[in-house]
Amino acid sequence: MGIAYWQQIIIMLCLGWTVIWIYRSALSPIFPELNASLGGDLSDGALGAISSFYFFGYTGMQIPAGILVDKFGKKVVMIPGFLLFAIATVLIANANGIGMIYAGSLLAGIGCGTYYGSAYSLSSENISSERRGLSTAIINSGSAIGMGIGLILSSLLVKQMNLPWQTMMYLVTVLLLVLTFVFAKFIRSTPKATAETKAMEAKQHDPEDKVSLAKLFSPNMLAAYVLYFATCYGYYMVVTWLPSFLQQERGFEGVAIGFSAALVAFSSIPGALFFSRLSDKFQGKKIQFIVILELLAAGMLILTVMAPNSSVLLIGLILYGLLGKLAVEPIIISYIGDTAPKKGYGTTFGVFNFFGMSSSVLAPWLTGVISDTTGSKVNGFYISAIIMVVGTLLFLAANLMQRKKAA
Repeated sequence: MGIAYWQQIIIMLCLGWTVIWIYRSALSPIFPELNASLGGDLSDGALGAISSFYFFGYTGMQIPAGILVDKFGKKVVMIPGFLLFAIATVLIANANGIGMIYAGSLLAGIGCGTYYGSAYSLSSENISSERRGLSTAIINSGSAIGMGIGLILSSLLVKQMNLPWQTMMYLVTVLLLVLTFVFAKFIRSTPKATAETKAMEAKQHDPEDKVSLAKLFSPNMLAAYVLYFATCYGYYMVVTWLPSFLQQERGFEGVAIGFSAALVAFSSIPGALFFSRLSDKFQGKKIQFIVILELLAAGMLILTVMAPNSSVLLIGLILYGLLGKLAVEPIIISYIGDTAPKKGYGTTFGVFNFFGMSSSVLAPWLTGVISDTTGSKVNGFYISAIIMVVGTLLFLAANLMQRKKAA
């Protein structure tokens, strides 16, 4: 590529998140068309469960994948996972019932579940700490780009151009195969340690640098896990149900649904780059940045559903993107990278993401059930905001106690 390896890593991992998020966001705008192709009698809860099955598989893979990454290396774990992911998208495209879509979504989640621990252990090992926040923001911007592409493209191709909804799944399959080839070609394999190097490492290795249950579940790490659960709950509720909310409760139509929902993604990119750069510059202020951004993002979710007109609603969405998950996540990941044992990045990030992504299993289904029960998704937004505030306050309290204890 003619650029440094750590820069190659940023580009590859950004592309990885882009393709993953094209898949994750492609189905939610076209739930009505998917429902119609299966007979038209599926409830919102049943449709929301498509995302829940994916995230159940994804979440369940986090800890096993993290352990496998530490044991066998990133490349060995990531490439088979993406091949399984590609197979799953073909299965979904050829589904003749909701059960087959659930099965495909579960397999897609399992395959994609190998990515998080691999990606962030790879970046944490190869990117210096003073560059880590901004580099992580660039990597994570792939999520925003992919989300925007998925929302807009599925609305354009299916709603506007009347193509079959399966078109998006076949497109994702091709992208996954191309990306798997890129990973195989450019990611360096982890060198196998000889008996001699293992003996040297054993002598030189700092015991404080090892991962252990006590370190994985220390009070400040537990608080970070809770915070990430709360952050992801709101985000995945929005990703799954915002297009439907805009269409059914606010009267948006056609490609405007995808463009409006994509505002969350596109506005998050400058927010992530700006705040992560600030956190790199002011290393000692990461906790303050995290707390302020989380509370402001919760406020924007409430503004979105209380907005008296479409203009205020769109402002709320833009500000949620600017201040929300994709803006704060690089700072949280940098915080974890500073705290985690250097020899246990894969396991630590696996546990961290397991807790965060557990909310992604719950949020789509629960919001769908709330919608079926009340006829509106508004309460789903309120619940998300409350969870974010509670998680943030617990995170702040744990870190204040840790500082007091250290003092």
